[in-house]
Amino acid sequence: MNRAKNIIGIGKHIVRMEAAAVAALEQLMDDQFEKAVEMIFSCKGRVVISGIGKSAIIAQKIVATLNSTGTPAIFLHAADAIHGDLGMVQEQDVVILVSKSGESPEIKMLLSFIRGFGNPLIAMVGNLQSVLARQSDVVLNTTIDQEAGTSSMNSLAPTCSTTVQLVMGDALAITLMEMRGFSSDDFARFHPGGTLGKKLYLRVQEVYIHNEQPQVTPETALREVIIEITSRRLGATAVTDEEGRLLGIITDGDLRRLLEKEGLHPGLKAKDIMTTKPKTVEPEALAIEALDLMRVHDITRLVVTSGNQYLGFIDLNNLIREGII
Repeated sequence: MNRAKNIIGIGKHIVRMEAAAVAALEQLMDDQFEKAVEMIFSCKGRVVISGIGKSAIIAQKIVATLNSTGTPAIFLHAADAIHGDLGMVQEQDVVILVSKSGESPEIKMLLSFIRGFGNPLIAMVGNLQSVLARQSDVVLNTTIDQEAGTSSMNSLAPTCSTTVQLVMGDALAITLMEMRGFSSDDFARFHPGGTLGKKLYLRVQEVYIHNEQPQVTPETALREVIIEITSRRLGATAVTDEEGRLLGIITDGDLRRLLEKEGLHPGLKAKDIMTTKPKTVEPEALAIEALDLMRVHDITRLVVTSGNQYLGFIDLNNLIREGII
């Protein structure tokens, strides 16, 4: 038990240290952050981000976030840069070098070449006295008091420093996104695959058309209603008039409740058991909006209508198959 408490205690201590480092970052953000954002915003090329070691991994994540939020960016590993990849840097690009110390041999060598190219240079650095900080046009201060750990021996691995770099990168990306007026439609264009993309672009009309369209009239006998619901395999049927206008809905739940209370009388018709004013959704609505309606009303299907014209059904199983849930 004591061992378990100690494990949890260490874990919580590390979380507190990293949270404190992120909280302190807010006080380090000054006009240099504004200059960095303006420099990137006005850039006619791309943002080239480089680093070495753990900072290189953070640089890759920042590149991914920038690209997905409307700011073209590429990753350049500092070690590869000095062995031929410097050709990736074009004349109109802005370069960001990410480093805790600002004194790594690869960073200092890359810094020299970038300065020679004349590209605008932003340092994301934790040492303001470093060569990198002194020779950059803009300095994003990611200084930390210490890395996370319970002693000097286990505070050596980059933890707080990389977390702070990551947050600074997010702050850059999202600020730029706001300045560009980047919308959910833009985001969807850059994320067409997977669950995220589908939530942003998949519409009801792309889903319901693959379903059957169960439909009866108000005068349809109960036996025929049951056959329609069973054969169409959607657990419900719409009740419409001769012009296809929606009048109501009958679900298999309605039938079960009727059976429990009154039994299935031969003379019953659709109009006797239908629920009027069922929940509906327009075909142009996003599929995620249909899911929200189902959740709010605690139901598993919606009638798809255009105006009051019955078109079909969309149900929870459709959304599960599409990966929306």
